[in-house]
Amino acid sequence: MENPERDVMEMDVVIVGAGPSGLAAACRLMQQANDAEQELSVCVVEKGSEVGAHILSGAVLEPRALNELFPDWQERGAPLNTPATRDDLYLLKDSENARKLPHALVPKTMHNTGGDQTRYVISAGNLCRWLAEQAEALGVEIFPGFAAQDVIIEDGAVRGILIGDMGVAADGTPKDGHMPGMELRAKYTLFAEGSRGHLGKRLIREFSLDEGRDPQHYGIGLKELWDVPADKHEPGLVVHGSGWPLDSDTHGGWFLYHAENQQVVVGLIMDLGYKNPWLSPFDEFQRMKHHPVLRQYLEGGKRVAYGARAITKGGFNCLPKMTFPGGLLIGCDAGTLNFAKIKGIHTAMKSGLVAAESVFEAIKSGDEGGAELESFTAKWESSWAYQELKENANFGPAMHKYGNVGGGAYNFVNQLIGNKLPRLHDTTTDHGALKPAAEFEKIDYPKPDGKLSFDKPSSVFLSNTNHEEDQPCHLKLEDPSIPIEHNLPKYAEPAQRYCPAGVYEVVEDEQGKPRFQINFQNCVHCKTCDIKDPAQNIAWVAPEGGGGPNYPNM
Repeated sequence: MENPERDVMEMDVVIVGAGPSGLAAACRLMQQANDAEQELSVCVVEKGSEVGAHILSGAVLEPRALNELFPDWQERGAPLNTPATRDDLYLLKDSENARKLPHALVPKTMHNTGGDQTRYVISAGNLCRWLAEQAEALGVEIFPGFAAQDVIIEDGAVRGILIGDMGVAADGTPKDGHMPGMELRAKYTLFAEGSRGHLGKRLIREFSLDEGRDPQHYGIGLKELWDVPADKHEPGLVVHGSGWPLDSDTHGGWFLYHAENQQVVVGLIMDLGYKNPWLSPFDEFQRMKHHPVLRQYLEGGKRVAYGARAITKGGFNCLPKMTFPGGLLIGCDAGTLNFAKIKGIHTAMKSGLVAAESVFEAIKSGDEGGAELESFTAKWESSWAYQELKENANFGPAMHKYGNVGGGAYNFVNQLIGNKLPRLHDTTTDHGALKPAAEFEKIDYPKPDGKLSFDKPSSVFLSNTNHEEDQPCHLKLEDPSIPIEHNLPKYAEPAQRYCPAGVYEVVEDEQGKPRFQINFQNCVHCKTCDIKDPAQNIAWVAPEGGGGPNYPNM
């Protein structure tokens, strides 16, 4: 039912999220409409203060989908300025020693040079800013600073979204200047929120989209941007590695890319299926940078940006059904990333292109919306992106089953023989993998030196994160007693460590008793808490529009 206090806007297509998949879909929809000389209203809502503000990715881009969308992207000035020129892959044995893998032993999915297409070291945020410019030039309306708060479902079909209210106090009462959120109604709604989207999560549950699939798996990606001395900068150098400081039971790997403008991006991707509750992904990342292989590029440089984001990495076995009445789930909201390549922008964009073709086909035929776009499934499953995910279905399960080295060997052989080894599955949830703290020794992480390693407060400062303090907390506890009564005695309350922004603390109250404190103003919207909390007691929902990080050039 429509709320009489709310403004209602009717569109043909509403897209939630101005990331690669959402913007690719928006552009392709308007290209088709303009070619057919057909009126079409398309809008994109983005919770960040501007397009790109919440975008965080490595990133090395495979431009296959971009070539399909804008074959003339070079003439249009797309920000792909640094071709990948050299690949290095290391196994870090300990804090000082490493083994560089010969090129012949590097899995083909990890090759970023050679082959039939050039790859580029890019800022994913800047790519999205550019895609937004192309979308607006084609006639798409983009609304940054507007957070999609809920899904409008009527008669079993999605009919649009509800934008969150602006100007609500922490106690839920309206403040001066309060503005009720709009109802954005559409024939079709595309959900492109990125990893662990809070509306995508609801849709998966509401329409049983994950029935018959393996549980989704995630990683946390932590990234920094550094200005480095000219003599340490090699534009286009792509370096990956695994091993130290992660132990054999903790899966993950790191990246270091030499971008343009004398800048290097460095990051750690850590599997959220880890067992030890004493682990802190943030602190593992900080000490990792002291290894000589990474230190050689960063020493003498200056850290200029920091961020973190969950990564949907389960792949083919975990990919949910992407259609439901009235809409589609695309990109990382569904889980289209190919973790064997550590790349997801090209597959996310392709899912957006396929979605746009299915939606326009329906609207052009006179469809009034609300139907299930079954044509999408056939188009998606015949696409190169779907085939790419299918070919690498074993990658994640093999790493989980056999570890970084054994899993890497399994995948190398599997790729060598044409993916003919038996299909592997991992049915343990990431939060269910956590073991009691008593089974492990507490980890005493080294103190940051302020040159290569840093603390959380100074890192959050560099993410430019801001939330209006007098607003409802967007990190919801289903049962407020669980952190202290259950998670603290059993798991030493791991939220204190898995959060990369210092949002969660256990502090003493006036009586000296432990109290769970949520510093939601620090939240960088990574969604790790929503994924890793062992009791599944924390739900991340969108805060007031415009809140969160403001990533530059990430």
